Amino acid sequence: MPETLKTDVAIIGAGPAGATCGGFLKKYCPELSVTLLEREIFPREHVGESQLPLTGQILNELGAWDAVEAAGFPVKIGATYRWGKTDDLWDFHFLPNGEFHDEPRPATFAGQRLETAFQVDRAIYDQILADHAASLGCDVRFDTSVRTVERSGDRVTGLLLGDGTRIEAETYIDASGHVGLLRRTMGVGIEEPSALRNVAFWDYWQNAEWAVSIGIGGTRVQVMSVGYGWLWFIPLSPTRTSIGLVCPADYYKNSGQTPEELYRQAIEKDPRIRSLVEKATPEGKFATTKDWSFVAERMVGENWYLVGESLGFADPILAAGLTLAHISARECAFSTLEALRPGNKEPERRWLKQEYERRNRRRVLQHIRFADYWYTANANFSELKEYTREIARDAGLELDAEKAFQWLGTGGFIEEDMGTGGFGTVAIRALHQIAGRLSDAPSHVSLEGFNTFLLRFRGSDEIRIAKYANGRVQALPARVRDGKFLPLHGVIGIVVEAIERNSYIDEITGYAEYRLNETGTGFGPANRMHILGCLEAMARDGWIACKRSDSRPALAFPIPQNSPVIAENRDDRPS
Repeated sequence: MPETLKTDVAIIGAGPAGATCGGFLKKYCPELSVTLLEREIFPREHVGESQLPLTGQILNELGAWDAVEAAGFPVKIGATYRWGKTDDLWDFHFLPNGEFHDEPRPATFAGQRLETAFQVDRAIYDQILADHAASLGCDVRFDTSVRTVERSGDRVTGLLLGDGTRIEAETYIDASGHVGLLRRTMGVGIEEPSALRNVAFWDYWQNAEWAVSIGIGGTRVQVMSVGYGWLWFIPLSPTRTSIGLVCPADYYKNSGQTPEELYRQAIEKDPRIRSLVEKATPEGKFATTKDWSFVAERMVGENWYLVGESLGFADPILAAGLTLAHISARECAFSTLEALRPGNKEPERRWLKQEYERRNRRRVLQHIRFADYWYTANANFSELKEYTREIARDAGLELDAEKAFQWLGTGGFIEEDMGTGGFGTVAIRALHQIAGRLSDAPSHVSLEGFNTFLLRFRGSDEIRIAKYANGRVQALPARVRDGKFLPLHGVIGIVVEAIERNSYIDEITGYAEYRLNETGTGFGPANRMHILGCLEAMARDGWIACKRSDSRPALAFPIPQNSPVIAENRDDRPS
């Protein structure tokens, strides 16, 4: 008989999702036994190196910030794109105007570092996170494959390992990545809502020159469209850079070239990337993968969860993969802990799982939809646009900014986590500028020409949505109508409160600014911008009616070509 080891939680995979989930479980419930089963031997290479700023908040809460910062990874302050209706380069800034100030490193998670991200060498980064999970008390087992997932109906009953050992747990978590070992065993299918079928080719280079160096360790990733696809250029250290090519699978198959030939040709033909690797050498670790967006049909079961890439994947153009993995892992850990609390009965546990699945499904689908828009709106992609017309045709998407906004907004323009206006981790004010960069028609702010706003709650239902904080899952009030959610907390909640007091814009913004400052949740000089962003999100999602009083001035919203968030690139580099 094989040896049976019992644990409270068994996690398949010790990558960022598994290590983050396990770490949070042990941080907030040290007495819980948590076992991570990783088939690989760390360190090992892995693609997906670029992060978004939200990751820093999760690393800090997990207690892993200092170790990650001490590794000296480049600080991502944004990205430079050749993408859209022209060949002109433009920048997306995390910090206003991309101003990253010199400060000693390693630094604390404070000040400007709250708004930046990392570009990580995954061999080092994943080892740091796994070691951190172990330091918190997780039993992390490398070179340990799960041979069989045992099940009875929708319940996992055990894991049979490659060495014959059997693991028995109360809760099982699939963090096995795209493989989705538990997902497949439980018969969970996937949806592929995008017509894009891309492949990625990449290698690591030594001594490539950074496109831009700002402050101590600050830089921007480079995303360069090359007609039939796009190149990424992500510095991972002062000497190591990840460079990859993404293109349609059909284009590769019909090209008559090998992946290496296509890859080298793309680098040679792009003047910006070619100049950066002029004195560099590839490491010879050339790799390929398919980058097909998908989302799992189910993400929870009787005693199991999917986290990270096992529950869904969005095209890497928006660099959201690692961040989505960390978010889902954190929420899975909090949901698991909340379900274990004394007094929580089956209806509450069912609600926890429903909220976890709803929110993560929405996030992945938003990023898939946003990625689709990025591709279909790029005039340079003469080849790729042929492959993506199906997306526009099926969705009724025209390539002008306003109709693109309508199409994007079918998923809702309100960001539940922050209680503010946004889409796919991008603030709604930045969406207008992106639309202007990607299409010929000017974007239109839906508040333009109005000055009076009334709440429209008729036909909506009162519900509870989850807020994840400090190891707990709190139920907060919200409203839902036609699949659109209105959280009654955060900036949105304060704006709702302001509209209930007075419908005129000056009174709304004045009261909301006062409340933001009073509660300490404000954004300083950017308060009004966030309030107006919430109002537009609410208008586009149908939560307010926009009217105009002729006795008072109406709102005007000229959308500048350049702003502190998005602006033309000024690097002294060939374009």
